[in-house]
Amino acid sequence: MNLFFEESGDFKAGAVLSQQGEAYQVEMASGKRSKVKSKDVMLQFASPSPAKLLEDAQAVAQDIDLDFLWEVAGEEEFGFAELGAEYFGHAPLPHEAAGLLVRLHSAPIYFYRKGKGRYKAAPIASLQAALAGVEKKKQQALVQAQYVEELKAGKLPESFKTMALQLLFRPDKNGIEFKALDTACKELQTTPQRLMLSTGGLASPKDLHYAKFLFEFFPKGSGFPEVKIPAMPADLPLADVQAFSIDDVTTTEIDDALSVVKLADGKVRVGIHIAAPGLGIKRDDALDAMARQRMSTVYMPGEKITMLPDSLVEAFTLDEGKNCPALSLYATLDPSDWSVISTETRAEIVPISANLRHNDLDALVTEEALANNSGEYPHKDDISLLWQWVQVLEQGRMAKRESFGLRPEQNNRVDFNFYVDNDVVTITRRKRGAPLDKIVAELMIFANSTWGKFMADHGVPGIYRAQGGGAGGWAAKMQVRMVTHAAPHQGLGVDQYAWSTSPLRRYTDLVNQWQILACLEHGVTAPLAAPFKPRDADLFAIVSAFDSAYSGYADFQSGMERYWCLRWLAQEQARQVDAVVLKDEILRLVDIPLVIRLPGMPQVARGLQVKLDLLRWDEVDLTVEARLLEIPSAQQPADAEPMDDEDEAMLQGMEDAAVEDAEAAAEEAQEPGEPAEDAESTGSGETAGATPVPAAE
Repeated sequence: MNLFFEESGDFKAGAVLSQQGEAYQVEMASGKRSKVKSKDVMLQFASPSPAKLLEDAQAVAQDIDLDFLWEVAGEEEFGFAELGAEYFGHAPLPHEAAGLLVRLHSAPIYFYRKGKGRYKAAPIASLQAALAGVEKKKQQALVQAQYVEELKAGKLPESFKTMALQLLFRPDKNGIEFKALDTACKELQTTPQRLMLSTGGLASPKDLHYAKFLFEFFPKGSGFPEVKIPAMPADLPLADVQAFSIDDVTTTEIDDALSVVKLADGKVRVGIHIAAPGLGIKRDDALDAMARQRMSTVYMPGEKITMLPDSLVEAFTLDEGKNCPALSLYATLDPSDWSVISTETRAEIVPISANLRHNDLDALVTEEALANNSGEYPHKDDISLLWQWVQVLEQGRMAKRESFGLRPEQNNRVDFNFYVDNDVVTITRRKRGAPLDKIVAELMIFANSTWGKFMADHGVPGIYRAQGGGAGGWAAKMQVRMVTHAAPHQGLGVDQYAWSTSPLRRYTDLVNQWQILACLEHGVTAPLAAPFKPRDADLFAIVSAFDSAYSGYADFQSGMERYWCLRWLAQEQARQVDAVVLKDEILRLVDIPLVIRLPGMPQVARGLQVKLDLLRWDEVDLTVEARLLEIPSAQQPADAEPMDDEDEAMLQGMEDAAVEDAEAAAEEAQEPGEPAEDAESTGSGETAGATPVPAAE
């Protein structure tokens, strides 16, 4: 006896070797033996042979017309043998019955399975809908195949033009467009990004990097709705000063300005004036929601995505010739030793007499010129006086820093600024610690530290930057972290440091400005009246969200600066270049802040300058391939890039395979783990380079 049975969703046939109760031992044509339960047996037959039955059944199944079979089946449930008698006009032979069963089983849209060997014809409406679906899939398959051929031919299908970015960054993997793109990439052995670039789906690698960032951080777009400018308090006093700012030529969000007044008793009063959007924006209003969603302005060479709408920035930025609302910190100084006699915080209207620009003054305001009192430029006397004070401030910070067990800051590093005009990039070198940089950096550190203590003394929480005192190794201990209470920042050499001087560009600074204003207005009752109370869970949520966003923005800025470094190489047709050894296989080009890894680099002294041959670079994945051309003999290590203990700690955790990670780690500033800061601390504008700015953050 032979059996035709179902096993694992498939039909098989074999000869019975033995039977025990409800189970058969069956041997199939291949020689394989299987245990078959009686419930799975569809037919018992003596002839033909199992192999012949399967062959004949397949032939019968192929000849059966499904539409005709569906009409014959009627509307009632049936067994396959019953239908076979009606369809064939006689009791079906074994191979006919098996063929009919195979055909029924293979057409689930025509026949619904109701049990072993039993089926029911699908209702006509369901059948028509299912057939339409099958036809649609056939047509989609044809369209998909056409898309694949177009992509392989270097042509972007018309339907791809409006969804190119979505296909790359948020694809519907069940859509025929994605399937076509995926198939074409596999056949061409390329990536979706490169295929989109080669077919015109993206104009350039720059657009690719920018679009990827927007899809991740600004999925709803980077624009703003129309906003209403908030009214300012009517009773703000007018300050009796002529304040001036120091920024890069590209800076539009001017957060800070300075003033100097010589008092009748021979003392000097220095004003640090910070734009005050906190006077107009209130916690939980619509403008606050916009700022909190973004957390910070996003910088990249040539452009930026602001935290606040342009109209709001224009209302609060410290433009020259305007009287601007500001939060001012005044320090009264004794010029005999430049000690601070007292400080005072005020909310007021500040006249801005000038917006000074680095591009105009850097060559004039040098240490030598200040020492000789040479040169002519606006606010010369004020700048000279500030220069004397900030040197004392820096010395005090360095003493404090050394008391924490740290070595002095290195000020002979090089920073880079990026300027992009019509996709032509200019990268300029600036030595860190130039007088104008130091003036702004030291005074912002002074303000952030003083206001941090101001909040702490009033019992009001704020958002602080703390460094040192952590657990683990050196790098872990010196990791900069954000906390809501006053804590030392050892790298800066201050007892507390609260970001407060860039409220137009950082949400943390806006939050701190609200808290400072509450202290100023309410005094001892400030803990009850401040927007954020002690242990406010929402403040912790802001810290977490800011950390995440700011880190992502910094990574993007670093990546875009790396992209523009590669564009500079192509623009300048640079092939043989000089580079400085940062550590082991990590080098940085001398002319631009491009950090690369050179596997197999011989052990040479850190800071040594070598010559490289750049073989190729890739603007999509931002990699560079180079080979060592020359190690000059008897060369002394360059002193432009000294490495201290903190740099050493940063480089220890560097991943060997990641050039981008190497760039970020090797180019860190004096504070391990601290993201590169923008124009605030250097006064170098919103195109701050890939290398870190001074320790003022």
